[in-house]
Amino acid sequence: MHNFKELKVWKAGIEISKIVFQLCKTLPSEEKYGLISQMIRSAISIPSNIAEGCGRRSDKELYHFLSIALGSSFELETQLIIAKDLTI
Repeated sequence: MHNFKELKVWKAGIEISKIVFQLCKTLPSEEKYGLISQMIRSAISIPSNIAEGCGRRSDKELYHFLSIALGSSFELETQLIIAKDLTI
C-alpha cells in the first residue's frame, strides 16, 4: 500500500478539483444538473481513484485505478472544451 497523500499526482488532482469547483460557479445555473454535475464528478474521480488504488494490495489493482483516474481526466478535458465552447 502507498501513502497517496504524499503523491504529487494526487495533490495535483485535488488542486484540479478545487479549480473545477470554482469554474463551475461561473457557468449558467441551468447546467447545474448537466455539465456542471458531470465536471465535478469527473474532477473528484481523479484523486479519489488514485487514493483508492493506493489502498489496494497489488500493483495490478493500483494500475487499474490509475487507469480509471486517467480516463476521468480525459472526460474532464472533454467537458472543459464543451464548457469553453458554450461560453464564447
